Amino acid sequence: MRVVDNLAAQIGQTDLLKIKSLSELCGSDIYVKCEHQNPGGSIKDRAALQLITDAMERGELKKGMTVVEGTAGNTGIGLAIVTKALGLNLLVVMPNDQTPEKTRMIELHGAKLKTVNPVPFKDENHFYHTARRLGEENADYWWANQFENTSNMRAHYLHTGPEIWEQTQGKVDMLVSVSGTGGTIGGNSKYLKEKNPDIEVWLADPDGSGSYEFLRTGEYKSNGGSMTEGIGIMRLVENFRQAQIDHAINLPDQDIVTISRYVRDQDGILLGSSSALNVAAAFFAALHRPKGKTIVTFACDLGERSTSKLYNKEYLAGRGLSVEPEPMENLIKRYQGMSDRIVNVN
Repeated sequence: MRVVDNLAAQIGQTDLLKIKSLSELCGSDIYVKCEHQNPGGSIKDRAALQLITDAMERGELKKGMTVVEGTAGNTGIGLAIVTKALGLNLLVVMPNDQTPEKTRMIELHGAKLKTVNPVPFKDENHFYHTARRLGEENADYWWANQFENTSNMRAHYLHTGPEIWEQTQGKVDMLVSVSGTGGTIGGNSKYLKEKNPDIEVWLADPDGSGSYEFLRTGEYKSNGGSMTEGIGIMRLVENFRQAQIDHAINLPDQDIVTISRYVRDQDGILLGSSSALNVAAAFFAALHRPKGKTIVTFACDLGERSTSKLYNKEYLAGRGLSVEPEPMENLIKRYQGMSDRIVNVN
């Protein structure tokens, strides 16, 4: 138990939780790092804190200035908490199709919010370019640039990775993670591979993202789309360059529905969409390795932030997804037959 001076100091030191139901089914121990325990409710709190503290130490950012950042939501919430705690202002630029659960939290924490239409990255009105432009046009603004600023991955190299190593007593065999900016998989894989090069690192990629195809062919291509927010990307960014990935798998949104319901009903664990993708991929990886492994992945944020999508019957039906989860015996059989879908990077 900690006694801290401000809310930002509560970030990190999250629990590692075993998912008993899936562990029993696959014969290996699957754990989630409970990043919803951070004060902003997500793993992005870690990146937010490192981005800000590194910039302040470099003298780029001083009290009273305004941080500006483009985000799908969780980084904005994390930055709202950190900036308020450290005497800074915040302007968040966000696509207007993200869940209202995230939008509300940014404003509740006292940050200013600018929403823009969701457009392709090449469009200058994309949220990333809008944030960059605002940062460049205002002398008292500082653009956080979470995609290219490697303070993002440093947060996990310096803190999350060491926590995982300590919590597993160095016995972690596999790390499984989705990727948006690449900070989580970049920093954690770098640290854990330094401790033990034999640890397998798996990337979980949703439909609509090109990371899986990039690792397979060297080109960013995608098919379809996903309900996950802030996960997947169609370009190579600096934080993702740091990632030391061994294998990659692409899984559809229907598997997110199945895993989220199974874990909720069997373990009482409410997963958000990106967390459910992580857990589905961890389960997939376990089925393709001998039993007895220790596998770590991430509960990226609070499950209730997916209420309007993953747990909304009308939304799922509108995307052509079945509200009823696939029977687990069918999912297991299907996963076991998907060896040819694994991209072996190294």
